[in-house]
Amino acid sequence: MLGKIFGAAAGQSFADRFNLSGGQGALLGAGTVSILRRLSPLGILAAAAGGYAAKRYYDKKNTAPKKAPKPTKRAD
Repeated sequence: MLGKIFGAAAGQSFADRFNLSGGQGALLGAGTVSILRRLSPLGILAAAAGGYAAKRYYDKKNTAPKKAPKPTKRAD
């Protein structure tokens, strides 16, 4: 039961980050805990690797490329 409560809290913070309602995030977190409980250790590692890859993709997608400043003319 504690796992579902902690999962719901984590899901709610996830929902806040991605503009979902708090209830949706709580259900997502509680459901994730029950799914992870049924996976094998290899499945858990695969899920963690997939989550890490998705995070890197979204972070790279949301950051704008930095432009070099234009050179200024010197007034001699």
